[in-house]
Amino acid sequence: MIVTFLVDVAWRNPRGILISPGPGSPQDSGISLETVLKLGPTIPVFGVCMGLQCIGEAFGGEFCLQVYLKAEGKVVRSPFGVVHGKSSLVYYDEHGEDGLFSGLPNPFTAGRYHSLVIEKESFPGDELEITAWTDDGLIMAARHKKYRHLQGVQFHPESIITSEGRTIVGNFVKLVERFDAESMK
Repeated sequence: MIVTFLVDVAWRNPRGILISPGPGSPQDSGISLETVLKLGPTIPVFGVCMGLQCIGEAFGGEFCLQVYLKAEGKVVRSPFGVVHGKSSLVYYDEHGEDGLFSGLPNPFTAGRYHSLVIEKESFPGDELEITAWTDDGLIMAARHKKYRHLQGVQFHPESIITSEGRTIVGNFVKLVERFDAESMK
């Protein structure tokens, strides 16, 4: 079901929200940016690919074509270019039971299908924390510092290329269950 108004999402009283991949940029994502800002503080949100880009942009980050990256204030050509259906090792560093990567090997293999990434230089570090990255330093996951149930990944956990995708999705489900249990107290 496609939902086109934020009030429709809120009315359904979801336990968790998935902001899925899509073509284009966060500005082309319908109600995704608004969902992050208005519902993210009160409902667990899992952003995948463009979903992570929406989380980054919602809190002030900028994104860029992965083909060109900013390095030390200069725009340089990335040796990795656009990735579609390619695998990368993803490294992570997160703390607490609310992490998407709990129980995973470090690094693990992830399937990537994207041309945009959140720029490291504009990353909104006051609001978000980087939780995973690639060998070349591209941001592969982030979560909100205060609303730790608001998280996203740049890669595709649903891809057969992602070795630990099932566990990552399962960890989000566990996060939703813990959030529900704490909300009932």
